[in-house]
Amino acid sequence: MTQATTLKEQAAGKADETPELTDGFHLVIDALKLNGLTTVYGVPGIPITDFGRMAQAAGIRVLSFRHEQNAGYAAAIAGFLTKKPGICLTVSAPGFLNGLTALAHATTNCFPMILISGSSEREIVDLQQGDYEEMDQLAVAKPLCKAAFRVLHAADIGIGLARAIRAAVSGRPGGVYLDLPAKLFGQVMNAEAGRKSLVKVIDAAPAQIPAPSAIKRALDILKSAKRPLIILGKGAAYAQADDAIRTLVEKSGVPFLPMSMAKGLLPDTHPQCAGAARSTVLRDADVVMLIGARLNWLLSHGKGKTWGEAAKQFIHIDIEPREMDSNVEIAAPVVGDIGSCVAALVEGMGGTWPAPPADWTNAVKAKREENVAKMAPRLMNNNSPMDYHGALGVLRTVVKEHPDAILVNEGANTLDLARGVIDMYKPRRRLDVGTWGVMGVGMGQAIAAAVETGKPVLAVEGDSAFGFCGMEVETICRYHLPVCIVVFNNDGIYRGTDVNPLGGSDPATTVFVKGARYDKIIEAFGGVGVQAQTPDELRRAVGAALASGRPTLINAVIDPAAGSESGRIGNLNPKSALGKK
Repeated sequence: MTQATTLKEQAAGKADETPELTDGFHLVIDALKLNGLTTVYGVPGIPITDFGRMAQAAGIRVLSFRHEQNAGYAAAIAGFLTKKPGICLTVSAPGFLNGLTALAHATTNCFPMILISGSSEREIVDLQQGDYEEMDQLAVAKPLCKAAFRVLHAADIGIGLARAIRAAVSGRPGGVYLDLPAKLFGQVMNAEAGRKSLVKVIDAAPAQIPAPSAIKRALDILKSAKRPLIILGKGAAYAQADDAIRTLVEKSGVPFLPMSMAKGLLPDTHPQCAGAARSTVLRDADVVMLIGARLNWLLSHGKGKTWGEAAKQFIHIDIEPREMDSNVEIAAPVVGDIGSCVAALVEGMGGTWPAPPADWTNAVKAKREENVAKMAPRLMNNNSPMDYHGALGVLRTVVKEHPDAILVNEGANTLDLARGVIDMYKPRRRLDVGTWGVMGVGMGQAIAAAVETGKPVLAVEGDSAFGFCGMEVETICRYHLPVCIVVFNNDGIYRGTDVNPLGGSDPATTVFVKGARYDKIIEAFGGVGVQAQTPDELRRAVGAALASGRPTLINAVIDPAAGSESGRIGNLNPKSALGKK
């Protein structure tokens, strides 16, 4: 054996001993996959372009959007639909800020979401030396989300993501920000040590069992009620305790009122549903049980004219104890997760439960039938151009024929009227603007709904709301998603007939281009565009779109004079007292 051969063998031996390495890119990907987070919504760019490529190569579905805000809305509603944090990935500074609205929206609506953003180097940011897209993103995010974390070392990626997951889904869910500086991705470490640093989150949202005394107190008050009412909020829909909630409602015999995203927990056609008698039940009820609903502005804070003069006792079921007494005194707070609380209530009711007084249930039934009868002729008109009721009457029938489809809804009149007109039949099939009434959530929600559920999506948009997110029709076409978009086009915000009080060439502030053809936008990307001027044309177009599964946009021509300012919440818009007599 020559000396050269010996040296070769020694070199080969040393090469065999070289440890396997990994880096920040792969550790983030492995941590996501370990925790079953296999879909990412975002916009590529510096410093996360390569991360997107690597994640896609590793089997994660990465959906690239045209704007980070829409990707964030997709991640937020994905969290609502799956009870796992939706993941939104953005670039630094401007991209991060674009995603921040969606993160705050997720927190306000209690949707679990994690916004992951690349960021500038800490040393340069802290000395304000002018790095590329320099910003202290962690400090900016903290006031707007449930929790915020920054990871500086590759060995901490596993624990950082684990903390973000647990914060997003435990207790009252919400948005979490995870800051990943650019140089973190390129950090290298021993692969085996990297694997050991990853954390699989166990029991991320543990059950929170209500106190037996709280259950007894709630049932005692409910049993004593003369005019009881159950209000179901989107927290009840998020809980996915559908069977238990149905059992509670039906066993109690109490009329129930679903908030918009809780519609379908029990069908809106259920004999106990009081949706069509909303004003009556809110005004006259003496005991109100809130399940996953908050007494915020959407319920007039539990007081005022909406609630009438009848003395009321509130039973409030919520996982957040600080929600109790937030607006009015809560006579029976029940703190715990919705599933555990409802199950305990059903068990506490025993084998039999006294029905509510017949005069109350009959009064609710009579009012419901009266209002439905009044509305029916308006929903059956075939006017051209269409009014809101004629168009929504068609969509009401379409949804009844396709109860599995996901309805996404936003706008002013388009939203406010649709949630009262269109009945839902299954849980988590209606998605809308949520607590803030944010416009522009539609396309992001439609994309996530199609991706997360595999079901067809019908997105009913006001022309103003569509303007915030319309470019995402290209994203819908690029991923061949079964989304049918109906734009209610009345040439403006609220209505298209306003005029500039000074005359001149500028239109009124609420008026858009007359006769705009939104259907042409989707044709540019290979989708199907349709112009519908009558309810019959709209019915045929939507039916064909849902049958084909092809991306479709229907420009539904609505009378420009139809609609009212801010839909049903114009009272929130202050009026000037100047010049009044």
